Amino acid sequence: MYKEEYERWLGYDLEDPDLLPELAKIRGNDDEIKDRFAVALKFGTAGLRGTLGAGTNRMNIFVVRQATQGLASWVLTQGGNQTVAISYDSRLKSDIFAKEAAGVLAANGIKVRIYDALMPVPALSFATRFYKCNAGIMVTASHNPAKYNGYKAYGPDGCQMTDDAAAIVYEEIRKTDVLTGAKVISFTEGVEKGLIRFVGDDCKKAFYEAIEARQVRPGLAKTSGLKLVYSPLNGSGLVPVMQVLRDIGIEDVTIVPEQEYPNGYFTTCPYPNPEIFEALKSGLELAKEVGADLMLATDPDADRVGIAMKCPDGSYELVSGNEMGVLLLDYICAGRIEKGTMPKDPVAVMSIVSTPLADAVAEHYGVELRHVLTGFKWIGDQILKLEEKGEEDRFIFGFEESYGYLAGPYVRDKDAVIASMLICEMAAYYRSIGSSIKQRLEEIYAQYGRYYNKVDSFEFPGLSGMDKMAGIMASLRENTPKEFGGINVTKATDYNDPASTGLPKANVLIYTLEDGSTVIVRPSGTEPKIKTYFTTKGADLKEAQNKKDQLAEAVKPILS
Repeated sequence: MYKEEYERWLGYDLEDPDLLPELAKIRGNDDEIKDRFAVALKFGTAGLRGTLGAGTNRMNIFVVRQATQGLASWVLTQGGNQTVAISYDSRLKSDIFAKEAAGVLAANGIKVRIYDALMPVPALSFATRFYKCNAGIMVTASHNPAKYNGYKAYGPDGCQMTDDAAAIVYEEIRKTDVLTGAKVISFTEGVEKGLIRFVGDDCKKAFYEAIEARQVRPGLAKTSGLKLVYSPLNGSGLVPVMQVLRDIGIEDVTIVPEQEYPNGYFTTCPYPNPEIFEALKSGLELAKEVGADLMLATDPDADRVGIAMKCPDGSYELVSGNEMGVLLLDYICAGRIEKGTMPKDPVAVMSIVSTPLADAVAEHYGVELRHVLTGFKWIGDQILKLEEKGEEDRFIFGFEESYGYLAGPYVRDKDAVIASMLICEMAAYYRSIGSSIKQRLEEIYAQYGRYYNKVDSFEFPGLSGMDKMAGIMASLRENTPKEFGGINVTKATDYNDPASTGLPKANVLIYTLEDGSTVIVRPSGTEPKIKTYFTTKGADLKEAQNKKDQLAEAVKPILS
């Protein structure tokens, strides 16, 4: 079948001039043809994500049209405004895919609100809510390498689509022929018919106002003298992050020049992920050069932010997602209590794979900290539950260890724009009292104990990769490990069993060890890899690190 599909594509008007030469080049290469045509990219709650190129198992205009037709069929059953918001980032073909999606929606009689230039994930979530849309589309592959692109689908609450809705959309996609099944009109025709309109200045202004309203200590940043180096990593963060930083009074910002403007090739950081050192390398060099207090980087779709903080000896230290989550939770709680702006019965939310240090901090400030499955939509779901009772203002903060943060209910996905603002405000505050982010972090560890959190990944590439991952998870369930590295397992929690966890079903295993350490095993939802999350606690960093290394060595043979 895959060979016939390949021949069908070869004989079709593929419109995009990049596609036909690609297909001609692989003629006779059975492995390559099979890889591209034996399967189709699957649409799930994270939407689509794949390598750019020709084929059903690649990201291209036809796969985008097919997915959008599936989404349109679902929207047409939903009533309401019959409107979809669209945004896109700097990735290769993102703007083309966004306009293709708009053309399919318009051909189905669905109204579109699309940004007139690249804007990040939180701006898409905001527009979806602002215009009371039925759905939203964000064209991005987040922090994947340059050869990838993707398509995230959002529900009417501005949160990534629910499992139930995604399943219906996927069924509709499967009924749609990839080359001929989607209704299509050109973007220009959609605009002329009045079905496609750009996101208005009123929406953009409201987005910035919603973020700036969440300052903890308004006005403080103006007088702090904070010196910042910022990198948008050639993505969509430049305009919104700089706008908000200027608005709150942070003027001394040096932008990493080679990473300033949109560039989907990401030539200076092949893996544009602020979680990793390589992505921050250029920014760190510049920070040392100018003597910045803080170096900050947002990923291409600006829903994650990573930082490096200046230490007393003048060196720079990367801050992990868990550490920043704890620092922001601590800062927001202390500041809002001090300013009298803490709501009654405040709620914070974090993913089950994030650090238990946050539990200790939340308890100290009398904040209810809810635990949810991995994926920011589950944090958004908690905000929705509060909103349904008219209590959304109780939500003060949510975070994931993978560098995603949100303070406030104005959007329903992680937001590097507000996170950048609050990190800079926090740095400015500590600077103003003769302290620093580094010093505050050490104080937190002294108060609650020296926690250490680390994530290791095991990759399983190729068509057989998913089968290998499934086999490993099945084996772990059948034969529960009794110990890791000589430390006994006292409890094994399987999130495939909702009755025992009180949460929706998820492919996650958590092992609690007798010394209080935890080992979490979870296949990635978007990449062919199994992630292992280690939490250890020691008298000092070295002891905690040694414990982690001991556990990691024990896990390695199980997952290799």
